[in-house]
Amino acid sequence: MAIERPRTGAEETNRISFLRIIRNWKKGGQLMGLRGPGARKKSASILSAPKRELPWEKADLTRVERLVAFMEFLPITKGILAGQCMRLLPEQIDFIDAVYGNVNEDGRRKVRLAIRSEPRGGGKTGFLSGLCLAHLLGPESEPRGECYSAAMDKQQAGLLFREMEAIILAVPEFDERVNCQRFHKRLEVLDGPGKGSIYESLSADVRRGHGLAPSFWVYDEFAQAKTDELLHNLQTAQGKRKESLGVVISTQAADDQHPLSVMIDDALKGEDEAVFCQLICAPDDADPFDEETWKACNPAWGIFLDETEFKAQAERAQRIPSFLPRFLNLRLNRRVEAEERFIRAAEWDACGEPIDFEKLRGKPCFGGLDLGSTRDLSCLTLVFPDEDGGFDVAPFFWVPGDNLLAREDVDRVPYWTWNQQGFIEATPGKAIDYHWIVHRIGELATMFDIQAIAFDRWRIEDVRRELADEGIDVNLVEYGQGYKDISPALDYMETLLIQQKLRHGGHPVMRWNARNAVVTRDAAGNRKLDKERSREKIDGLVSLCIALGVARSVEPESLPACLMM
Repeated sequence: MAIERPRTGAEETNRISFLRIIRNWKKGGQLMGLRGPGARKKSASILSAPKRELPWEKADLTRVERLVAFMEFLPITKGILAGQCMRLLPEQIDFIDAVYGNVNEDGRRKVRLAIRSEPRGGGKTGFLSGLCLAHLLGPESEPRGECYSAAMDKQQAGLLFREMEAIILAVPEFDERVNCQRFHKRLEVLDGPGKGSIYESLSADVRRGHGLAPSFWVYDEFAQAKTDELLHNLQTAQGKRKESLGVVISTQAADDQHPLSVMIDDALKGEDEAVFCQLICAPDDADPFDEETWKACNPAWGIFLDETEFKAQAERAQRIPSFLPRFLNLRLNRRVEAEERFIRAAEWDACGEPIDFEKLRGKPCFGGLDLGSTRDLSCLTLVFPDEDGGFDVAPFFWVPGDNLLAREDVDRVPYWTWNQQGFIEATPGKAIDYHWIVHRIGELATMFDIQAIAFDRWRIEDVRRELADEGIDVNLVEYGQGYKDISPALDYMETLLIQQKLRHGGHPVMRWNARNAVVTRDAAGNRKLDKERSREKIDGLVSLCIALGVARSVEPESLPACLMM
């Protein structure tokens, strides 16, 4: 039995080219729609005919016009418009103009990262496919370029490849010079513009991105990604090219802390000319069930967006409250949580008045201590009552110091940055150091007049023992987190927020916890914070709540009359 010698890269390329030629000649008549005994002869005459003029190759076009001409030459391969050429929407042309028309004196594009956020159904797959092909083998291509598409999983990542492959096979000028490797979801340009360039499909569930040198990359539906590791790898690799471009296209994420939300908010400030964002969404004060609202934030309305299905989903959202958040997020592109949160972001942010902690030295205060597990977040919150019935809030957070960056991938918040800014303290090691927390409580007890610290039963005996060993004398008060004890404290905190009498100074970790909080009710309507239903950490809000609860129950004579219940 003979064993075949592995082919070299050059031999494999020559073999593919030869097989393509043979395939075209064998199937020539059928591939070109020709039939009958003269099909091969007619095929030969067509193959030897002069090449047709491609619209984007005209000499008098600008860079933007060239790209638009290229994309509007591409065929639509599926859906109700299949068989027609792509026609860009005005908003898509605006995006191209802002990204590709903004150049330096040397003609190089200024924008390195472009974000386009729009509702579902706007034709993003075709739009992304056109951009990728333009950089792979069209007017934006370069020799030996590297183009990548990223998505949250393999299935989503494969959608763009299949669309690009379908377009290539439908355009003879592309098909004859591109090798499509369906199994690997990879494209290779063998000849012509972009010769030597490759396209590859990546997914966030595969650890890739290191060692790449992308000339162009896109991230599809980044709002659904569990981690931004792949995004960071692609961004940091852009420095290897003169004009590398990254494009993120996605509906909005549900909350402000998601990396996509942070990117959009920063880009909309306009402080970095290398970043551009096009946000298409319904305003928060717009009627979500008004057809004019739908049309205003869905550019494809009346063109290729299925209006019947859209209206059916709107009617369902009106009938079924649990479906409403998804409709608002996917169809109107609003930042909406699937769960109804306990605290509204606007009410919380309205209480972000700065706090002068130096003026609080020696003042009476109350604390709430919520201890997490050995690898989790812990928090002590001190509340300082004033003469007007309000409180200044001073939270102190702790988290294990090892692997802060790895924890960011899990919780999707900037632990390392918060630690550098002093908003969170990292205790040594992989597990929380309760001795560190106790030592910090001792320091705070010398700075402030701590009347009492409310605590939950979890791990409190460890803290009691540490306090005793250190000789730290603080009044610990047990405070349950069931409906009976916590419901009045929640009502009190909610009232303070509405009246803007809870000044928290805009602490980012506490804000994150507040945005995560979900409450449950018992049969009598009493409420409690539900850690199981809350999407992320709420330790800081729990400690704030029980601190306010104990502040209402303790009545020393030195406190303002507003606390005498």
